[in-house]
Amino acid sequence: MKQDQSPDYHPVVFRDRAAGYAFLTRSTATSDRTIEWDDGETYPVVDVEISSESHPFYTGKARTVDTEGRVAAFERRYGGSDTG
Repeated sequence: MKQDQSPDYHPVVFRDRAAGYAFLTRSTATSDRTIEWDDGETYPVVDVEISSESHPFYTGKARTVDTEGRVAAFERRYGGSDTG
C-alpha cells in the first residue's frame, strides 16, 4: 500500500437525535460542529437519524403489522374473495 494514502481516522461523537444518545468512537467522518465530551476534550459531532439506540431491531420495540386486519379491509373494499 502506498504511504500517506490512508484517510484521517480520528475520534468522533455520533449523536442520535431521536434517542437523545451520543457515543464516542473513531471514524473518518468529519463535521464543522463540535461538542465537549465527558472527558473534557472537544470532538467533532455528527448527528444521525437512527442508531442502535433507536432502531426497532435493536431496541425490541418493532411495530407489529396487523396483516389480518389489512386483508379484511381489502376484502371489504374490493368485494372479498371469490371462492367458488
